Amino acid sequence: MSQGLSTDNRPTPTIEDYLAVMYVMERDGEEIKAARLSESLEVTPPTVTVTLKRMERDGWIELDGRKNIRLTEHGCNAASSVIRRHMLTEWMLARMLKVRWSDVHSEAHAIEHSISNEIEYKMRENFDDPQVCPHGNPLPGYEYITAQWKPLTQFKAGELVVIRRIHETAEDNADLMKFLENNGVIPGTEAEIYEILPFNQTMTLGLGGRKVVLGFPTAHYIYVEKV
Repeated sequence: MSQGLSTDNRPTPTIEDYLAVMYVMERDGEEIKAARLSESLEVTPPTVTVTLKRMERDGWIELDGRKNIRLTEHGCNAASSVIRRHMLTEWMLARMLKVRWSDVHSEAHAIEHSISNEIEYKMRENFDDPQVCPHGNPLPGYEYITAQWKPLTQFKAGELVVIRRIHETAEDNADLMKFLENNGVIPGTEAEIYEILPFNQTMTLGLGGRKVVLGFPTAHYIYVEKV
């Protein structure tokens, strides 16, 4: 059976959203800052301040005098739970309902908070306990699976790579995700780094006979493995 929090003990959907963003920041070695939360969650700084105080009161996070933010064990468990439900919902939408790859993230966000532990367990069982989401990001506990994949910007022109993962930050940009899907920049696709132009911050990929130009900021969120 799933080890997620019981439905009665879960934080509110708003707090779960905060926890999920914090979890990804900590996983990636970033400091959790109120300004980054405001940007990622598209809420005002005063709203973030009030919410953080409530989260500290309820034991989800710790704040120190220097305004450093850390998830408590309680908060980390809750964050893992909502991220796991989100990613399993993405698989359900993709495999069972045939929702477009570029749309499953936003659609799952509307559903994840209401998934019970029983349904989560059945999804894990039905989808063979996946280790990554449809975009290649690791489910909590499987971070080691993706550790060897590196951002596209770390590779050189002429190298052959396999696209493995589109970072969660990029998933929040619906237009970007549609662009990537329409151009075949999805996990499992082989690509050649055709050209890198530092003066205008672009990389050109060769994918199956066609070329796709990506800006460095986008390429940074595309993780690949060298062939």
